[in-house]
Amino acid sequence: MTIKQKMTRFRAYQLGNAGSSFSYFNGTHFTLLEARYNDVNEPSIKQELALCKTDRVHTLHITSWDLDHCSPSQLEKILSNFSPQKIEYPGYKPHSVSGRESLKLIRAYNSRWQGTKTAVSVTPEYISTLNSAEKYGYKDTLSHPKYLDARNSNNNSTIKHFRSGSFNVLSLGDVECNNIAAGLRRQRIIRQETDVMILAHHGANNGFTTSSFIKTIKPKIAIASADFANQFKHPKQEIRDLLHKHDVKLFTTKSGDVIIFSTHNHTGHYRVVNLKSGSSAVSSEYDFYARKSQFLKNNTDTIRAKVNRGYRKPRSR
Repeated sequence: MTIKQKMTRFRAYQLGNAGSSFSYFNGTHFTLLEARYNDVNEPSIKQELALCKTDRVHTLHITSWDLDHCSPSQLEKILSNFSPQKIEYPGYKPHSVSGRESLKLIRAYNSRWQGTKTAVSVTPEYISTLNSAEKYGYKDTLSHPKYLDARNSNNNSTIKHFRSGSFNVLSLGDVECNNIAAGLRRQRIIRQETDVMILAHHGANNGFTTSSFIKTIKPKIAIASADFANQFKHPKQEIRDLLHKHDVKLFTTKSGDVIIFSTHNHTGHYRVVNLKSGSSAVSSEYDFYARKSQFLKNNTDTIRAKVNRGYRKPRSR
C-alpha cells in the first residue's frame, strides 16, 4: 500500500441541545454519524453535502440507541430526505421506547427497499465475520462490540475507525469500560493511525479516557460533542486537563461546528477549523499531517519492517 490522494472532510455539528452529530467524507462516500437532524444542524449538513459535491448520505452509522444519538423523528427525516444505501445500527437490544421505535423504523425501511438497501446490526457476531484489516491502508474498521454488556448498554456502543480517507477518525460512542480501552490500546492500527478522536461519552470522566489511553493512542485532536447547557458539564475538566497534559488539542461543538478537511494535494495535510457559534466565521484553525501518511510515504521494505513488529488485527467493514 502506498499513499493515496483522497479529498477528505470531517465535521462535528452543533445541535443546540444534548447529543452528537458528525459526518465523514472520504472523497467518494459520505457517512452521517448518529441519527440527529434538527433545525440547527440541518443547514450545516446540507452545506457539507454540497461541499462534498454529493446530494446523498451513503451510510448512516449509529453508535447508540440513546435519544441523544438516535431520535426516532429525526431518524425518519434522514431516511426520507437522504435514503441512505446502508445503515449500521447498534447490535444490542434497545431498552427505551425511543430506541425500540427507531429499530422499527430501520427494519421497515430495510423491508420497503427489498434488499436494494442494507441495514446491518453491528453485533459481536457480525464483527467476527469481517475480514482482517489491511495494514496502513484505507479501509474502515469496526472494533466493538466484541461482547455485549448486560448491565451497562453504554459499553455496547459501536466503535469504528474511519480510515478510508487521507486522515483517520476514531468514533467511540458512549463506551465507559476500561477493559474496552485496553483492547483498543492493543490494536496497532488504532495506536499508529488515529488523528482525530471523538471523545467517549461526550468527554465524560468515567474511566475510559485515561492518561494511559491517550499516551498510547496519541491522537492529535479530540472532539467533544456537547452544548453549553449540558447538565453533565461535558467535557469534564479532568479530561480537559488530561488532553492538555498530552498535547492533544480539544475542540467542542459548544463554540460552533468543528470542520476538518484535507489540504494541499490531499495526501496527508489537513486543517482543523472551529467556527463561531451559529455562523461561518472562524474562531480558530490549525494545520496537521496525518499519521499514516508518515508511514505510507516510505518504500515497501520500510513499511513491511514496521508492520511486522507485533501487529494485531482489527476487522474491516
